[in-house]
This record gives sequence, C-alpha cells and structure tokens, in this order.
Amino acid sequence: MKKILIVDDHFIVRSGMSLLLENEIDGIQVFGVNDFPEAITELEKSFFDLVILDINLPGGKKYYMIDDLRALQKDVKILIFSAHEEDIYAFRYIQAGANGYLNKLSQSDTIVKAVKAVLEVGKYISADILDKFISFSQNKKENRNPLEELTQREFEIAELLVKGYGNLEIANELDIKMTTVSTHKLNIFKKAQITNIIELSELFKKFTL
Repeated sequence: MKKILIVDDHFIVRSGMSLLLENEIDGIQVFGVNDFPEAITELEKSFFDLVILDINLPGGKKYYMIDDLRALQKDVKILIFSAHEEDIYAFRYIQAGANGYLNKLSQSDTIVKAVKAVLEVGKYISADILDKFISFSQNKKENRNPLEELTQREFEIAELLVKGYGNLEIANELDIKMTTVSTHKLNIFKKAQITNIIELSELFKKFTL
C-alpha cells in the first residue's frame, strides 16, 4: 500500500484530489495537511511514498521545502501541484529536486497520469513543457531567457522586487541581511542585462505569462 500526502491550504483541493486518486489508483492511501509545518510533522511520524506539494503554503519556503522534506525522508518523491505558470516554474522546481510539476488547471485524467508516473517511474513533466524545454535548448541563443540565468535565491528575490518589495522588506521576508539582498539585486541586474525594476518587470511579463 503506497502512502500519498497532499499538502495544500485549500480543503476543497485536498478532498477533491484524495477522492480522485483513491477512485482511480489501486493500492494507495491518501492523507492531507493544511500547511508546511504540518507536512514536516507527518513525515517525522510516518513514511510516505509521494508528497503532492503546493508552492504557496503557510509556513512554506518555496524551493527550499524540497530539501526540508528530503532531509527527513531522502527517497520521498515530490510532485509540485501549483497554479503558477509551468513555463518558468516547472523547470526551476525540477532543478531544485522535484520529481514533477503539475498545473492545478489540469484535467483529472492528467492528474492521475502524473501521479502514476511519479509513483512508478519517478518523474513526470507535461508534453507541452517538455517541448518547450527542447525548443529552448535547440534555440538557446535566439530565445535567451535571462531569468533562466538566475540562481534559485536570485529568482526568489527578483519575484519580490517585481511585486514591489523594497530591500528591507525582502530581507525580513527571507530572513537574510540587507547587504545580501543588495548583492543579489546587483547580480540579478547584471545577469539580466538591465538597470531597473521596470525592465525586470518587463522580463517577467515576457517570459512567465
């Protein structure tokens, strides 16, 4: 019997996913929690084969949640289940160690397919995103996406800058020093070949919509 933990702060999502998966996949038990600290507690108590993880969670830390889960159970499979755009976020979360990325707007048969794939072969990525990754790698120079050059931390800070956060707010949000924020900001501008937040916002509009 394989055990699945759904981590999502919306009850309707957890209950709907649980019902769908238990009806369509034999030999599984599905559990759900509301936030990331609860997920940590569950993994401390019990073994899970798969964690289905939302990105924006109370107590969550985006990409770093993957490392925290693996620190407790190094072989646990992690499927990101998010409403964020696959084009940019799928690649980053897979780079961070996730076994797959699934959009919340996916059809029920796609959801079942993704969960089965991760449980059985250890990975899932949609055909659309795979095609885009292949196309990007084949035409890297012509279709350069500067956001792909950023580290996970730089991308996280860039997101906050675009949302209107100042250096102090970012430092408080990420629990880092203001000097660290300033250094990352300079690196972001250098890698993206821009000089201000307006240009950074334009890059996000171009490459994440």
